[in-house]
Parts: sequence; C-alpha cells; structure tokens
Amino acid sequence: MNIKSLLLGSAAALVAVSGARAADAVVAPEPEPVEYVRVCDTYGTGFYYVPGTEVCLKVGGYVRYDIGVGDLFGDNVDADDDADTYHKRGRFALRMEARTETELGTLQGKVQVNFDWSTANGAADIHPVGNSESIERAWVKLGGFLIGVEDSFFDTFTGYASGVVNDGLIPYGPFTTHTIQYTYDFGNGFSLGAAVEEGNNGDSEFSKFTVGGETIGQGAINDYTPHILVGAAYKGGLFGVSAVGAYDSVQEEFAIKGRVDITPNDMFSFFVMGAWTDDDGDGNFPNGAPYKDNGGNFYATWGGDWAIWAGGAIHFNDRATLNAEFGYNEFSDYSIDVDLNYTVVPGFVVTPGVGFKHIDDDHIGVAESEDNWGAYLRTQFTF
Repeated sequence: MNIKSLLLGSAAALVAVSGARAADAVVAPEPEPVEYVRVCDTYGTGFYYVPGTEVCLKVGGYVRYDIGVGDLFGDNVDADDDADTYHKRGRFALRMEARTETELGTLQGKVQVNFDWSTANGAADIHPVGNSESIERAWVKLGGFLIGVEDSFFDTFTGYASGVVNDGLIPYGPFTTHTIQYTYDFGNGFSLGAAVEEGNNGDSEFSKFTVGGETIGQGAINDYTPHILVGAAYKGGLFGVSAVGAYDSVQEEFAIKGRVDITPNDMFSFFVMGAWTDDDGDGNFPNGAPYKDNGGNFYATWGGDWAIWAGGAIHFNDRATLNAEFGYNEFSDYSIDVDLNYTVVPGFVVTPGVGFKHIDDDHIGVAESEDNWGAYLRTQFTF
C-alpha cells in the first residue's frame, strides 16, 4: 500500500464518520411564543387582561386597623353604662373585580371577603376576642342589571350618608342583602331604578323582638314576597337630587328617603337627606307584639317616623379631607361625627375622629346612657 492510497482511505473514513455524526445531531426546538400579561386601561388602573381572553381582572383590597374608645366606640365588659376598655379590630379585605365588553353592555363581576380579628362587648369582666369572616358583596352586573349580594338599594341608590368612618350614628338604612336590581341611565344625568330584596335580620334595632331573652331580627322575608324598591335621580356637575322608596313585605310598611347634594367647587361638598316611614304595619311579631309599636321596619332604621341628616367635606388638598355628619330623628335623638382623613403616603391613610350621640329616650333598650361620647382611630393600607 502506497502513501497515496493510505491518505485517500483515511479521508474517506473521516467523511463517513462525520456524516454519521451529522445524522445523529440534536436540533433544539424553536421556543414557544410567550404571552405576557397585558395591562387593561379600559376600566382604570389596576386591571390586567386574563391571558387568552378579553376579560380584564383587578385584584386588590386593604389592611385596616380600628381602635375605638368611649361610650360610642369602646367595649363594655360588665353591666356598667360606661365603656370599660378599647374596641379593636384588624381586618384584611380581599377584593376581586372582572369586566369585559359584550353586545349587551359591560359584563362585570365583583366580590369582597372580609377577615376580621376583633374584640366585642362582654359581661362579668370578660372581654371576648375572636376571628370572623364575611362576604360584603358578591354580584354580577350586565349593563344596568345586577344580581347578587350587595348593600341595600335603599342606600346605594341615594348614596351613603357621608365620608366619616362611623357614618349613620342615627341609622339611615340597612346594608348587606340579596338583591336583584336594574338601573337605567338616560345619559343626561337622569336615572331610574328598581330592585327586589330579601333583607336580613341583623341591621335594624327597630325591627327586632325578644323571645326568651333572645333578640331576633325580623328584616328577612319569610315567604316568596320580596321587599320592593324604586328610585329616581338626577346628578349634574354642581347639583344632584335623588329619592328612593321601599316596601317592607314582612311588616307591610313603606319607607322613603330623599337627598340633595351640592358641590360648588373641588374644595367643598355638602348634602342634606331626609327619610320617612308610615310606621303603621299590619300584623304581629311571633311573640305577639304588633308591628306598629316597634318604631320602624327593615328600611326605617333611624327611629320614629322621620329623620334628617346633613353634612359635608372640606378637601384641603390631595392629602387631607375633613368630614362631618349630623343626624336627628323624631325621638329627638341626635348625633355628630367629625373626622380627618389624612394620606400619609399614597395608599396609606390615617383617620382620627370623634363622635357624640344624645339619646332622648331609650325606646328599644339599646342605649348605654343619655349622652354618649367616643373617639376612634383608623389606619388603612389600600392596594
């Protein structure tokens, strides 16, 4: 074998080996395209598109801590009229909201769940402390149609009394309930609405009765006839007026409420609100007491046939807002509550406040004393 033959053979072998290795080479696959979460700015800040859909989702909530002292906001631990110690509550609220556009309008779902660790009134020098969980709202809304759990249409249609932390020292209506409602917005400031509701047994002291020493609420329906509500409103730039009427199908009583809002500029806002009930129900509580003697119904929570509220806010700047509310009812009970809402840093708000309530006569056995003072402090981080 000569040198030339040896070189040619070696070259052929190398080519064969290289070809074999090339056939066995591993080719890396192309990476799958990554679908990043997109910001949805259609409904404001905090919304993101759910990947692969046109649904916009917002997840948030707040961490809150409340401290209360005095007859109005503290806790009792014995039979004395005066509060004996602090009332404290820590809360984590989880909020979720989803929205998307459809041929019938905006489809929206909203839920809020509250987790509380709080103190309570006790007896025999015992101060109860414990956990609780509750759903504050859980509903679906399509266009103007809403179904689910929410504060009563009696409150949401006209708006809550004021911006103070403890609004409603003279109560202005019930809150959480099952509700089915429809509101039509004419687009020029006018709106009409109607709702049916189930009610609940925990909001109105004036629609409760006592059996065997136990106080029982009578606000929830007990047959297939719901509570019925209707409302009308006009809201412009500087002026707004709204009214809502409710029929309590259990006690067969009516209640109405009207409100006027005035916002002369960005610094000041004021409101006046009044309510009335016929207080002439037909029937008796299960213990035999007539409805007409109880002083109210599920919607008329204020005490007596009528009540008025007034108040407003002064927006000093982006950080500080002073809120105030005054309430008065037919029983000559009245209340005043004032607090300062101060933003320490964006998202973190501290609110100190004071309140006073005069009970002219203890009609339902719930007054601590004739004149009740209290103070409170709320801190809240909203995210």
